[in-house]
Amino acid sequence: MNVSVIGAGSMGTAVSILLSGNGHNIKMWSVFKEEVEMINTLREQKDKLPGAIVPPNVVCTSNLEEALSFSDVLVMVIPSQTVRGNIKNISTLIKKPKTISCFSKGLEKGTGFRMSEVILQEMPDATVVAMSGPCHAEELSKGIPTAYVAASENKAAAELIQDIFMSPRFRVYTNPDTTGVELGGAVKNVIALCAGISDGLGYGDNTKAALMTRGIAEISRLGSAMGAKMQTFSGLAGIGDLIVTCTSMHSRNRRAGILIGQGRTVDQALEEVKMVVEGYFTTEPVYRLSKELGVNMPITNEAYEILFNGKDPASAVFDLMGRNKTHELEKEDLEDIW
Repeated sequence: MNVSVIGAGSMGTAVSILLSGNGHNIKMWSVFKEEVEMINTLREQKDKLPGAIVPPNVVCTSNLEEALSFSDVLVMVIPSQTVRGNIKNISTLIKKPKTISCFSKGLEKGTGFRMSEVILQEMPDATVVAMSGPCHAEELSKGIPTAYVAASENKAAAELIQDIFMSPRFRVYTNPDTTGVELGGAVKNVIALCAGISDGLGYGDNTKAALMTRGIAEISRLGSAMGAKMQTFSGLAGIGDLIVTCTSMHSRNRRAGILIGQGRTVDQALEEVKMVVEGYFTTEPVYRLSKELGVNMPITNEAYEILFNGKDPASAVFDLMGRNKTHELEKEDLEDIW
């Protein structure tokens, strides 16, 4: 097939390499002309994914209309906070409805909307498939095996994307729970920032394991309040993505958290990482949603205080550990037992 990939950063390049290996022809788009020239001439994304060779059946362009006309399948691999602006531009150029496979993980700042909601608000005729799971561009580009989820209420669209991406190194599962898959992919970045802060403070494996476990509990509570399926959070887009993002040095969220835990200011940490730290942008809308929906999310609360109110990370840990005692299970799960 011909496939249009919107975004030529590290993940956009890795996805293009994967798809080209599956025999597809790829037209990548980047707004940055120097990025386009780099990929087309050097056959490498030297700035963001050095060492990964871009095959000849991948061509990059800065002409958005050219990229869109190449295929009826669009793969969105851009920062979450740029999705609305890019989709607005795309909607003025397309001639017929598209199937959009969205790799962007986050919630829109100011609205709290998931990426599929943002896309459909701007392009109601589109069919959106949300993509999520444990996957770093650095490993994907090398063909290191992993598994992912293609989520859509439209079964045929999910299976189409599954077929396009499926390979011996990239196993794809379908899931109708778009809400759960997108929330898992977005909120795990907040928890990963906190895991990095824990590492930066010098805490150990015990601390991080506890943080991750209670983090998935927060994600699940928010998901339940928003109508997601609880099974999704025990799957690839939930605990799977959370594990890899909290434990790997490929994770820019974890790396930013480490720097904050070591004493850098938030601005210094974001600057030093040099790439988009989605957890920073996602923390505020997740915090707002938790308050609006009445969902208890103490780790998210402390992340918000550190990132936006200048709270000392060590004090945040002290306050988390010193909260009133409670049960591990949710109240409704205890009623039939105690």
